[in-house]
Amino acid sequence: MNTLTTTDFHFPNQKSVYRGKVREVYNINDELLVMIATDRLSAFDVVMPRGIPYKGQILNQIATKFMNLTEDIVPNWLIATPDPNVAVGLLCDPFKVEMVIRGYLSGHAAREYASGKRTICGVTMPDGLKENDRFPTPIITPTTKADNGSHDEDISREAILEKGIVSEADYIVLERYTRALYQRGTEIAASRGLILVDTKYEFGKTKDGKIVLIDEIHTPDSSRYFYAEGYQERQDRGEEQKQLSKEFVRRWLIENGFQGKEGQQIPNMTDEYIETVSERYIELYENILGDTFEKADISNITERIERNVLQFLNT
Repeated sequence: MNTLTTTDFHFPNQKSVYRGKVREVYNINDELLVMIATDRLSAFDVVMPRGIPYKGQILNQIATKFMNLTEDIVPNWLIATPDPNVAVGLLCDPFKVEMVIRGYLSGHAAREYASGKRTICGVTMPDGLKENDRFPTPIITPTTKADNGSHDEDISREAILEKGIVSEADYIVLERYTRALYQRGTEIAASRGLILVDTKYEFGKTKDGKIVLIDEIHTPDSSRYFYAEGYQERQDRGEEQKQLSKEFVRRWLIENGFQGKEGQQIPNMTDEYIETVSERYIELYENILGDTFEKADISNITERIERNVLQFLNT
């Protein structure tokens, strides 16, 4: 099946293009950003060699839905979604940190904990926890926002302020918004029979100095979900949690000897495996949103995107 792994558009009044691990962002006249969610798959901060059918559409549509469901508590950058893979929003100056919030000891935090560490990003984690146990209260564990291809790095609140990466006044707002979004996300997840385990948010400032939510929100690439039913029973029995996230890809890579470390080779992703990943992303979409996923026409994705974006920009 066709996938969108790179773009090379030339829109009217286009100033520049930023290519992230998964998204490509076009600056239009230093006023708007056209953000295109590609089908690229990133894990351990490494972009895999093959795209996943419909992944970009899934991420873009989940993020759009959650932007709309949270705009009453946190302002965001979004203006329109003229194409299934495209979001258009305000040009913002992004903060150089990602705000990670964790309600449970999972993923990176669990790996750090298993190695004997009891502090992450300057936050103390209680003794006596098992992987996937709930924290007494959610913890914020920021990372530095990496440039293309480099790894995000854990950083403490104190270091962020000390290095002047974010001012204290702005950071207080970022923390408040992060907790409010996670609380809303937790409530929405619960209504779908899910647990929002952890997630990350990115923020920026508009030209008039307003702090807004940017990029994605509550997608399977930026978040980890568990099924609520049977969660406690699985914890009590010491079993793995049934989850909805990109963790299944990370686990597969680890099992095949890849964790993004120097000298490691990315394992071969067969057509069958690619199709399985696509099906899992569709499952994620339908469970997270409670809607049936409608596949867009992918016979010529770049032509479709160009047509829809040009139509939007010319209106």
